[in-house]
Amino acid sequence: MSHRNARLNVRGRQLLVQRVCQQGWAVAHAAKAQGVSRQCAHRWIKRYRTYGWHALADRSSRPHHCPRQTPAETEEAILALRRQQRRGPDWLGPELGIPARTVSRVLRRHGVPYLRECDPLTGTVIRASKTTAVRYERDRPGELVHVDVKKIGKIPDGGGWKAHGRQMGSTAAKKRARIGYDYVHSMVDDHSRLAYSEILPDEKGTTCAGFLLRAAEAFAGYGIARIEQVITDNHFSYRHAHAFAEALGLLGARHLFIKPHCPWQNGKVERFNRTLQTEWAYRQVFTSNNERAAALAPWLEYYNTERRHTALRDQPPISRL
Repeated sequence: MSHRNARLNVRGRQLLVQRVCQQGWAVAHAAKAQGVSRQCAHRWIKRYRTYGWHALADRSSRPHHCPRQTPAETEEAILALRRQQRRGPDWLGPELGIPARTVSRVLRRHGVPYLRECDPLTGTVIRASKTTAVRYERDRPGELVHVDVKKIGKIPDGGGWKAHGRQMGSTAAKKRARIGYDYVHSMVDDHSRLAYSEILPDEKGTTCAGFLLRAAEAFAGYGIARIEQVITDNHFSYRHAHAFAEALGLLGARHLFIKPHCPWQNGKVERFNRTLQTEWAYRQVFTSNNERAAALAPWLEYYNTERRHTALRDQPPISRL
């Protein structure tokens, strides 16, 4: 089996054989031209003359005999006890007199799911699979937008623990202090990754509806005249609030929901939330909540017009509008 730094892959071996056996090159000259030793060249030429062209293909590097491999009977016992008891390697190993690490390797080799992915009563796999792991991108701006809310703790006057260290929460009074949260509502266009965000006091239905209309107006300023579809999670304000449904009606947009417990289906705004935290909320030390809030709009302008986006071939979102 050739590795990524091997001097001879399958094509290189074929070229070596052609030069020596068909074009009449000396073995030493052909080996030097391809940067391998004469012994290596002779080995491949001998293999070709003995078995033919198919012998130049990669072979498995697995040994023919593994004297220390776990016996098949032991592996069957491990798998049977796992199905019966639904316990982990630390319990199965002592029961069978086998090291827990050996049990773990056997389970992984046979593709047995982790206990955290299984129902504790039946043992069936219940963890949701990433059915939308394949990347997708809509064809035009406004065809689909992603909407979500990120809750971020407020900054007390004078700065929080990022400004003064962990001792800010050392006393009981400081630990009990109710500082509250900022609710950062965001909308991201699927095609261009254009983003719009606002800091609002809550995530109620009327608040989400008002944000949706203002975000659509902001998108129109960038040239996205119509929003066709809006995808959100299953939060009560999105699924049941009449105000949000009315806002969708005013926009003439269709409402899509992600599958429960599958946040990656709303991945573009979820990833934007992470960028929002690392590059705006926690990028520098702010001494007040108002100071951080004032820094959001300039950062959004930079994000949309200057910041390189890897999904857009290192171009900003404005380049697609």
